[in-house]
Amino acid sequence: MLEDFDNVEMSYVTFLSKGYVSRNKHIFDEMELTPLTKFVLQSCVYGTPIFKLGNSGKKLLILSGIHGNELPPQKACLTLFNELIEVDLNNTVYFIPIASPKSTMNNERTFNSVDLNRAAHMANSLSNKIINVIEELKIDFVADFHSTAYNSNPGFEAVFSSKNPSPESFLMANYISDEVGSEIISFDVAGSQYKGAVEDVCNLRGIPAITCEVVSPFASIGKGSFEKSLEQMKSFLAYFGF
Repeated sequence: MLEDFDNVEMSYVTFLSKGYVSRNKHIFDEMELTPLTKFVLQSCVYGTPIFKLGNSGKKLLILSGIHGNELPPQKACLTLFNELIEVDLNNTVYFIPIASPKSTMNNERTFNSVDLNRAAHMANSLSNKIINVIEELKIDFVADFHSTAYNSNPGFEAVFSSKNPSPESFLMANYISDEVGSEIISFDVAGSQYKGAVEDVCNLRGIPAITCEVVSPFASIGKGSFEKSLEQMKSFLAYFGF
């Protein structure tokens, strides 16, 4: 129950995305089932939960699971959430560890046949609902975490950013690249290459955002991929003085 975690606030992005994540053994068997992790999984049965830690400084969002079959960042996000639960934070951190529980349950990329990272600009899509919550909560910075397989796009460890209209997107990406070695993929203008990515829609709306990728076979957690995703997340927080 939420009352067991005094410093955590929770709400829902939507109830339309509910799923039993425990049915996906490729991620469930890899999880450390702490009381907090169990609470997150129970919350996913009803929809997409968003959690808040802290109540000061800048508002940051760590997002994972936009593609349900990209498992390393979802495990990393749950791990980081557990690590920070007892930490006195100097900023406010929001977590969406499992953006589409139904997709993660089914270990599939799409949600109801929609690629959520091409639909964040489309009204009433799940990823657009996440954008709306970001704006409603007045979140200042967003980091969206993914995994990529060899011979896919991009197919290597990377951090995506753009220089306009939110130049701090590139600064965050450059910091993470220097810290953990992820290759920078930067565009002059957000959304010029793809339409509907969460990162791009945030940047176009004046909310600096990045997308981080680690390498892992889809629908599984490749060796070292969870650890690398966790490094990227911690580097994102370090940019803000954590």
